[in-house]
Amino acid sequence: MQFTSDIVEKAVDALSSFPGIGKRTALRMVMYLLKRPELEVASISERILRLKTDLKFCRNCGTVSDFEYCSICSDPQRQKEVICVVEDFSDLMAIEATSQFKGEYHVLGGLISPMDGIGPSDLNLQSLFERISNSEGGISEVILALSATVEGDTTMYYIAKKLQEFGVTVSSIARGISVGGELEYVDEITLGRSLLQRTHYSV
Repeated sequence: MQFTSDIVEKAVDALSSFPGIGKRTALRMVMYLLKRPELEVASISERILRLKTDLKFCRNCGTVSDFEYCSICSDPQRQKEVICVVEDFSDLMAIEATSQFKGEYHVLGGLISPMDGIGPSDLNLQSLFERISNSEGGISEVILALSATVEGDTTMYYIAKKLQEFGVTVSSIARGISVGGELEYVDEITLGRSLLQRTHYSV
């Protein structure tokens, strides 16, 4: 793709670095931005920058938040005794879209993957165990809602083994999800049914 402007080329390169965005799509986005008022483009740029400068992580569950505690953990209507463990924020949003879960979450920030050099200490796991321990029996169930992949299964096994000492019920979402599928791409009906039909996870 030949460019007549180095500025446009660099903008296309930047946008095409996003997942699922190719050069042609990035070029269309750049052309759209060129036609918009300068203040609007500046506003878009500022909002993206705030993702790195102003965004926080909830001190309770680890999800992204505007404040010290996220809106879910701050909601008195949520069931505090049930925790749903997910890989990242996008999986949390996918489950919330089903309207089938009324408990709280815990975001790991990844999955155990020895091939990629990611171990338990690289994830938001210790805070999960401390959260359960500090609840003094207030947490009765931990739902493992992780992707049906080798990494997901490895992480579930590790968590379930560690949770044996806490005496909580450990369950996993029903495997209506295809093996190898990523949780965030599953349709809402399948994901909602998987939550409602969750099964006990034994080690």
